[in-house]
Amino acid sequence: MPLQPVIRRTVPDDVFDQVLGEVVDGALAPGESLPSERRLAEVLGVSRPAVREALQRMAQTGLLLVRQGGATTVRDFKRSAGLDLLPRLLVRSGSLDARVARSVLEARLAIGPAVAALAAERSGPALGAALAECTDALAAADGPRAGIERQLHALEYWDRVVDAADSIAFRLMFNSLRAAYEPAIEALAPVMAAEVGQVEAYRLLSAAIAGGQPDTARAAAESVLRPATDSLLAALSSLEEG
Repeated sequence: MPLQPVIRRTVPDDVFDQVLGEVVDGALAPGESLPSERRLAEVLGVSRPAVREALQRMAQTGLLLVRQGGATTVRDFKRSAGLDLLPRLLVRSGSLDARVARSVLEARLAIGPAVAALAAERSGPALGAALAECTDALAAADGPRAGIERQLHALEYWDRVVDAADSIAFRLMFNSLRAAYEPAIEALAPVMAAEVGQVEAYRLLSAAIAGGQPDTARAAAESVLRPATDSLLAALSSLEEG
């Protein structure tokens, strides 16, 4: 098995994830008050500064409302949190949340074609060379880790397309989706092979974007993204049923 990067975690990370789990699973309901920092530190067996740092992070992500000198209350994260919470929601306690994964796939399929269409409207022929470089790298990937390499080249390809779309909202969405996706690249390699292996489909998409054809780019992006999306959604449905 290939060696994996060591993920360094801190005590505030662990506190964050424990409280996040309680909030997402409904054990801590919106409007409910958390125990004091002192009590949380005692229950979790950590220092008060570690608890304080974790609570501050959760407040910044929209999970909690922290009042100076008052109670810390749970917020309805579905209405208050931002995309920066997505990677933490996708994998919790080492397990994939199928509902969150499904929403990521649905968002990816909805956003990708729109981004491609904008890139076709706002970029020029010069982008074609950069996209061709990524596509050539896709085609050249070989060996036992080819599937992982192709996914990385595909991410680079879409990174360039997002830049060309010149939309800060789509850029931030892409960043969050990528942060959620990258930790699972190795596990997803078999399923993603249907997408990142279709080099000619990427070439058609590149030609549409570089040629300034938004409608064609939108349709081509749909063709690129649809196969793996359908496969993964079917796999998630089976996982949920099981």
